Amino acid sequence: MIQSMTAYARIEHKADWGSASWEIRSVNQRYLETYLRLPEHFRSLEPLLRERLRKRLNRGKIEVNLRYDLNDTDSSELQLNEALAKQLVTAANWLKKEAKHGKLNLVDVLKWPGVMSSSEQDMDAVGKELLSVFDDAISQFIEARGREGDAITTMLTTRLDAIVEQVAIVREHMPKVIEWQREKLTHRLDEISGELDPARMEQEMVILAQKMDVAEEMDRLDAHIVETRRILEKGGPQGRRLDFMMQEFNRESNTLASKSISTEITAAAVELKVLIEQMREQIQNVE
Repeated sequence: MIQSMTAYARIEHKADWGSASWEIRSVNQRYLETYLRLPEHFRSLEPLLRERLRKRLNRGKIEVNLRYDLNDTDSSELQLNEALAKQLVTAANWLKKEAKHGKLNLVDVLKWPGVMSSSEQDMDAVGKELLSVFDDAISQFIEARGREGDAITTMLTTRLDAIVEQVAIVREHMPKVIEWQREKLTHRLDEISGELDPARMEQEMVILAQKMDVAEEMDRLDAHIVETRRILEKGGPQGRRLDFMMQEFNRESNTLASKSISTEITAAAVELKVLIEQMREQIQNVE
């Protein structure tokens, strides 16, 4: 199964600490390019995310977005170190007694390092959890690429069938065209046989026969059709190989058009070029 480079996937995750969502989207690109948008807390995940993408994707411009919401009930809950606070109050009262003046400010006691602390979320554990969810998001993303790839495969197969029909049309008309051209040439030669050198006449006939012969082009088109079908059946990242096959198709259709000596073959050559261009446009989206 071939895969499209154009796809979108989104997955949400809820936990005790809050919720998060991953979004992955991509468009066609010659190579693999990744763009990550992450909250500041999770910047350290970038190398791991890029490595996961490189292992499972080959081409495309990939954009990844992480949205993260922490539950209010879990954020920065204040805790009092009672033992330390009692020691500070006792020490402050002793100093006040010894100095015989001054006031005890409880706010200053609370500001003392270590008296108050907040139970912050374990971001490393959350990060590992989000990485696991990201793996699921990539799987969904690849499935979406596969569905797009199936649609492209169907379109390419339909165009290949149409190319087979055009090749059959050319083969069907070639004997008639050759016979018509032979009769035309024979008639002309009868008119001017006394005016031409026999060796020159034979040379011209050989040149004309070579110009009319498209059997080699037809055989190559048949081979290209078989090879393209094989590539589609094999699946995987085949975009570059398919693009090369379109170049080969174009080469044969151009040669066929240049050798055309009848309206039927000219029409077939034009239709071939249209079909090949339609395939080429779709293959630009194949991974």
